[in-house]
Amino acid sequence: MRGIYDKARLFLPLMLLGGCATSVSPVEVTRFHAPDPVARSGGFLIEPMVPQASDSIEFRTYAAAVSQEMQRIGFVDEAGKQTFAASQYVVRVDAQRSVQSPLSSRSPVSVGVGGSTGSYGSGVGLGIGFDLSGKPKNIVTTSLSVQIRKRADNSAIWEGRAVTQAKEGAPASQPGMAAAKLASALFSGYPGKSGETITVK
Repeated sequence: MRGIYDKARLFLPLMLLGGCATSVSPVEVTRFHAPDPVARSGGFLIEPMVPQASDSIEFRTYAAAVSQEMQRIGFVDEAGKQTFAASQYVVRVDAQRSVQSPLSSRSPVSVGVGGSTGSYGSGVGLGIGFDLSGKPKNIVTTSLSVQIRKRADNSAIWEGRAVTQAKEGAPASQPGMAAAKLASALFSGYPGKSGETITVK
């Protein structure tokens, strides 16, 4: 596990420089958690919801963004430590990216990095409208799903999903910028009100 996020952490700031000031796409966030007080500290390890995604650059980019936000609120990333097998929490991450023509009513073509799974928040529909005046461009929809589970019994204590859209080619549609924006919105005001959908600009 040593170094699994190192490259993503090094390149993530550089990937954001290209247009962070011009990103205005809102993010819709829905979060669910157990009724008990939600953890705000403890060691964790990040795993992909879909094992096949673990070696992809996209997954590492999103994993690094999630790790950064979790450490900001008090958790400790135990990746690379000799005691990683005993981490208190397992954090499962999944990212999806789809591209759709604004003139098409058909389902978008998925070009994501894994399959979507969930427990508390499965089936929640999220959508964001855009002004597509002028020559229409394809719309890129990016979503980030995160589950925090206790390693001891695999029970979910917190789960969230964040979704944003941007015109194809815009800075906000690029994986590096989307990862940071979605992770920041997802953990904003952690743990959030369970079952509530909010818009983060």
